[in-house]
Amino acid sequence: MAITDINEYAHLTDADVDALGAELDALRREIEAERGERDVRYLRRTILAQRALEVAGRLALFGSHRRSLWLLGTGSLALAKIIENMELGHNVMHGQWDWMNDPEVHSTTWEWDMVCASPHWKHSHNYIHHKYTNVVGMDHDVGYKILRVTRDEPWEPRRAFQPLANVFLAATFEWGIGLHDLALKEVISGEKPKEVAIPQIKEFLRKIGKQVGKDYVLFPALTGPNFVHTLTANATANVIRNLWAYVVIFCGHFPDGAEKFTVDTLDDETPGQWYLRQMLGSANFNAGPAMAFMSGNLCYQIEHHLYPDLPSNRLADTSVRVRELCDKYDLPYTTGSLWVQYLKTLRTINKLALPDRFLRDTADDAPETASERRFTGLDQAMGLKTALGEVRRRRRLRRRSRR
Repeated sequence: MAITDINEYAHLTDADVDALGAELDALRREIEAERGERDVRYLRRTILAQRALEVAGRLALFGSHRRSLWLLGTGSLALAKIIENMELGHNVMHGQWDWMNDPEVHSTTWEWDMVCASPHWKHSHNYIHHKYTNVVGMDHDVGYKILRVTRDEPWEPRRAFQPLANVFLAATFEWGIGLHDLALKEVISGEKPKEVAIPQIKEFLRKIGKQVGKDYVLFPALTGPNFVHTLTANATANVIRNLWAYVVIFCGHFPDGAEKFTVDTLDDETPGQWYLRQMLGSANFNAGPAMAFMSGNLCYQIEHHLYPDLPSNRLADTSVRVRELCDKYDLPYTTGSLWVQYLKTLRTINKLALPDRFLRDTADDAPETASERRFTGLDQAMGLKTALGEVRRRRRLRRRSRR
């Protein structure tokens, strides 16, 4: 099923993994030493652009009874919400800009424009997800407790509805993220103490009140007779932001090549093995400067997982160095076009809605689920990237022979 021995899967010795970790540590120190005025200018310009788009959108919606202004206002507002969510909120709350010591742009003070309260997200994402990346049973982002994305999770009848659940999650992604850390199922079952749960629920409700009041009461009311038009524009902008965030996040975590791990891999995990788990458990998608910016530079999900608290504008250059390390150690660098990565993710979600008896590939050698046992019979002297190429070649030969 999932990977139990990361060194064996990666075809690397302990010395190799330690050397890889040392090189990645050196790269981190290099990036940290280079942070400075260029990065500050980037952040300030991003904040200015985001606020300008939001103001333009809000002003246009004063004439939202006209279709052209409704479209202009909705589009500007959607872009502003995407930038605030992806390139500002996500990255600021990761601590990427804490080195500036600016209290207004700091992980401890930033509250983003979505219903998830920032303390809840920082716990479920910064701590749980980034520490236990793709460890089945530990990382709750593996399917978000809603979707089955690996055969390490047994099939249940409710999985048959997961194609519909996936569509619902995409459209309401901010609500799914908002509920994620509350663990309401554990609250109901009594596993989560009420003295912990009740304050969290109250904080979540306060954030809902703020967001709903702003987008669906206050700003529509300010436009007077255009109340309904502005309300629908705000709702549309939120859905667009949700869909985009969902696509970006899913393309970084669930396409082919984003591997899953068992809890055993955490036993005595070294810094080098942690780095290796991030590299093997994440995926990128190809993007130019504009798409990279709109994705919060999460098109470089591999680099983000290696260095979650380093400035996002540095990830493009960092990716060149990480690719070189992957070539040096014969490791795969999982990437592809945005839509290819998403279609692979969608195939996994739809395929795993079926019971295992309807699935063709083995649980150790499938596009979405793999373990070190997929390499049985191969020369262990070859590196991982080379071994994966050989596995794919043999699979193609078997399929041709069955025709």
